[in-house]
Amino acid sequence: MATDLGGFLARHHDAVTRITKPVALDNIGALTGQSDRTILFENIEGYLGWRMVDLLFNNRAAQARVLGCEPSNVVPTLAAIVEKGPRKFRVVEDGPVKEIKLLGDDVDLTRLPVPRQTEVDPGPYITAFNVVRDPESGVFNSNNPRALVLGKNRTLLSFVTRHVQEIFRKYKTAGNKMPHAICIGTHPAHELAAAYSGLHDNFWDLEFAGTIADETFDLVRCETIDLMVPADAEVVIEGWVNPAKIGIDGPSPGPATYFSPRTAPAPEFEVTAITMRRNPIYRNHMTIPWTDHQPLPRLFHEAQLYRTLRSQGIDVREVVFPPWGGAISCIIQVAPANDGQVNDALLAVMGAPWLNTKLVVAVDPDINVHDPADVYFALATRVDPARHVIIVPNTRGNPMDPSTTPVLEAGESALTARFPAVVGKMGIDATKPVPYRANRIDFDRGWPVNWGKVKLTDYL
Repeated sequence: MATDLGGFLARHHDAVTRITKPVALDNIGALTGQSDRTILFENIEGYLGWRMVDLLFNNRAAQARVLGCEPSNVVPTLAAIVEKGPRKFRVVEDGPVKEIKLLGDDVDLTRLPVPRQTEVDPGPYITAFNVVRDPESGVFNSNNPRALVLGKNRTLLSFVTRHVQEIFRKYKTAGNKMPHAICIGTHPAHELAAAYSGLHDNFWDLEFAGTIADETFDLVRCETIDLMVPADAEVVIEGWVNPAKIGIDGPSPGPATYFSPRTAPAPEFEVTAITMRRNPIYRNHMTIPWTDHQPLPRLFHEAQLYRTLRSQGIDVREVVFPPWGGAISCIIQVAPANDGQVNDALLAVMGAPWLNTKLVVAVDPDINVHDPADVYFALATRVDPARHVIIVPNTRGNPMDPSTTPVLEAGESALTARFPAVVGKMGIDATKPVPYRANRIDFDRGWPVNWGKVKLTDYL
């Protein structure tokens, strides 16, 4: 199978919307936000030879292509991958990402087609996964930071995971710069693996890419720093994160589409080299409105919660963090067999280690968790707010949720410091009574004769 982004897109060409007309860079985001399919821009004004792709994970159909399964089986498939564990890389001397090397004065980030997210952003943002290494254990790690382009060889970096933040803190405490590489345009399995957020102190989260794709991927060494990156990447940006140089990042929206926090301090990334393929594909990652930015970081969360609920003996059918939930809500589809199971499930999800389970809703298997109207129907007709709602006050809040209350130090402002923060959580049991209830007939729904058997398209 293909081990690079171009090969993946070629394999799934029928699922890709190709835009061949010239497109201005500032129009990329608005056009991407109107698509529900993977989108490939093949003619970017001012960037001859470049192509740009987005929406590789925006819905279950896209996610299933990466995992090689049916859309209805995405979460169980990813849960099985977690159980199987990571797969080691193969280290090679050279790779396609080394076809062009820009070093020294030739380094120029402005040659890359990096879009702005909104009109008020201070500049364009690179939104691809990174590679860092723990200076004590030597273990590599990855996440998906955003990088505000400041000029030819400088950006500001915003780290978003606990592991990478801890690694950066070790370099900062020692008074050292942190070697850092940004990888743009790889097989999507790498992107998904980089979003893994479970315990992985003794292995590189990116090693899940091989398990996801059932393939041994190649790594190649960077040019100016002692890190390794996917050899089949389209573009790699390498250099040093300087903890002594701090700038103000933002305003730019987070996954909930709010400018919260509006600005925040961020360290400077000093770029020492850019390597790339000839005629590369730029992997864009718009953060708004509902794009890969909402589901991608939460796919492994869904899989791990699925495993947790199954371990409690709960018949769970689906776990989803819907994009339209602002990336801070979760819906679980369960078939409860006994009283108490739904509340146990709600509490387990609300107590997840991540900061994105402020609102948790449990629904029955007859509710389409990917349809906001169907979920709302369950909320409206199967919930007695006096009995079916759990409120837990004063829990850890997501700093990108403007409804949280920041825990501020003296002199801090809520505009620039929203972490740590606290917020309440709510769990809603929107399921019908368990099967042995005598009054469950009250919840039978009416449908037309032959509903689901005849199709309107057959008569057009």
